Amino acid sequence: MSTREHVALVRELVDLVERRIADPLEILLGSDDEVTPVRRRLRIEAEVWAAQLLGPDDRLAVHMAARLVAALFPGDGPFDPPDEWWGTAFGRAVARRAGHPGKEAVPFATAGAMLGITRQGVHDLVKRAKLDRHQDGGVTTASVHARLNQPQEPHATRRDRH
Repeated sequence: MSTREHVALVRELVDLVERRIADPLEILLGSDDEVTPVRRRLRIEAEVWAAQLLGPDDRLAVHMAARLVAALFPGDGPFDPPDEWWGTAFGRAVARRAGHPGKEAVPFATAGAMLGITRQGVHDLVKRAKLDRHQDGGVTTASVHARLNQPQEPHATRRDRH
């Protein structure tokens, strides 16, 4: 986890909990005085949540991702964010730690958004057997998740062989 990733994720989580939890609570209670302590606590908790999402404990990170998605994106149907969401700090953290919750396969465009590449890039990875095509179409979320969690290879010095 880099400091830059952590700071971006905290900033985004604070914004989300402000908009989705604290602001509606203020509207319902009719006063910011009663919500101010909640806002302070949520800002502190956002630091902890980000550390857990980006930290070394996979089980804790997956559990935290599920809790945050459930609390911040409630709905009667399955969680299915727009492709752009996967490019956010929170979306990238969820993709890396939990994959796409509740989906066995995603369209090529969604897989690209999760991986931060183009749809054509996903096609290329499928052709090279780096991602698995799903039998019903699209790409398996398990293969996208596995790709996101591959150790990054250091950039090797190019060696020309004659």
